[in-house]
Amino acid sequence: MALPINVEELIRSNIVESTRIEYKSDWNPEPVIHSIAAFANDIDNTGGGYIILGIEEENGMPKYPVTGLKKRSIDRIQKELLNKCNLIEPRYLPVVEPERFKGKDILVIWAPGGDDRPYKCPVKLSSDGSAKRSEKAYYIRKMANTIRANAREERELISLSRDVPFDDRVNLNAEVANMRSSLISEFLHSVDSDLYEGSLTRTVDAVASDMQLVRGPAEYRKPVNVGLMFFNERPDAFFPYSQIEVVVKPDPTGVGMRERIFRGPLDKQLRDALEYVKNSVIEEYVTKVPDQAEAIRIFNWPYRAIEEALSNAVYHRSYQIHEPVTVTVTPEKLEILSVPGPDLSITDADLEKRILVASRYRNRRIGDFLKELKMVEGRNTGVPLIVNAMRQNGSGLPEFKTDAVRSYFRVILPIHPVFLERTKLVDKVITVQPEREKIARRTREELRQLVIVALRQDELSMREIAMQLGYTKLTDTLRSVVKELIDNNIAEYLYPGKANSSKQKIRFKNEKS
Repeated sequence: MALPINVEELIRSNIVESTRIEYKSDWNPEPVIHSIAAFANDIDNTGGGYIILGIEEENGMPKYPVTGLKKRSIDRIQKELLNKCNLIEPRYLPVVEPERFKGKDILVIWAPGGDDRPYKCPVKLSSDGSAKRSEKAYYIRKMANTIRANAREERELISLSRDVPFDDRVNLNAEVANMRSSLISEFLHSVDSDLYEGSLTRTVDAVASDMQLVRGPAEYRKPVNVGLMFFNERPDAFFPYSQIEVVVKPDPTGVGMRERIFRGPLDKQLRDALEYVKNSVIEEYVTKVPDQAEAIRIFNWPYRAIEEALSNAVYHRSYQIHEPVTVTVTPEKLEILSVPGPDLSITDADLEKRILVASRYRNRRIGDFLKELKMVEGRNTGVPLIVNAMRQNGSGLPEFKTDAVRSYFRVILPIHPVFLERTKLVDKVITVQPEREKIARRTREELRQLVIVALRQDELSMREIAMQLGYTKLTDTLRSVVKELIDNNIAEYLYPGKANSSKQKIRFKNEKS
């Protein structure tokens, strides 16, 4: 059995948070069993974790050069590991796979969150590896550490036994055959998993079993929800409205409104929606600065902020509530709405300070798949990334809103002020030819502002300025307005002293306007 993940990427913590990985230079039964039980208990719904034997840890990361395990010890360790896992109550068996890394033999133990939590295991193992007369206790993960649960944490674990995350639940209304082998193979190829080659010839049931996507006895195998969300062409057949809707509203009255609905496997609908936003919503504004080689480039909304906010909405929404993720674009802002909101551990004060650190995840498997596809960041890094992207673009800070009962979560990204100014001055984009009667009604001040907007975008000749503003020829008023801008040091000739040159152009100079 191969792992449904790229081992090298795993070891380098590129696709799984370092807090979910333990490195151990050699086989030591007692701490390994404690960590397996802790990952299986998955108190924060992060998806369990990995223990890598044969790599020493240094400051939470792998230490190089890798020491590895002795090849002849691999079989012995696996047999002993099986015996020790039989001491966990209820019985829990992780996935164990020998691997080669940097020319060395290692053992990767994958311990996903278990269905039958809470799990307890012996506190002490005797010198012969047995657990005679040893008390058993619950273990959990806190940050990057395995610790024994206290009384409060034990009660919390017991309460979680009735609440398996929805994405990891068995779907009794579906069949294993509802998952498509082509989609599974495509995913495994994308993440460079060793399972890919086998997926081309093995049955869906066999590959899905290796990926922990099916459960139940051989005569009654059923898929888990996350398998249908990623590996069925229409997840909305099982989870209504599991889709993304993008609505562009250039006018409050709804005139000119455009709407697109994106369905399909979660990763595909997310990619398609982001591609649409990139091509149809995002605009770039370029302005040249005198005496500076590089132009200043800004966007109405930075793509990186939208990408992270929308990916997080897909990750953290509830698929039990039949409401889509919606993206609404208006001339002033872009809003992403998902339901429900964050849990009550995130206070209103936290939202105002833009600090969203969840104590527990709503979906534990969706996040793993999106991280392996490099579509979301690690734990609790999404909001800082959104804030930084908006700051780097010179935009206003994002807002995060919900209500008292956390029935929704709204991310609001304000448009960059430059684009807000442009929106107020013109109907859509200044390169669209205005209606003749609108041109005739322009005041001198309106004309002045439109010329400024045009020059902020590019260096233009007088004739090009006229064309941008919808005129068929130069007018005396337009000539006078441009001359006034040059006289007031707001605009300037590209070639001073050659005002009448056929190659002469005018450019925006400063922000005095």
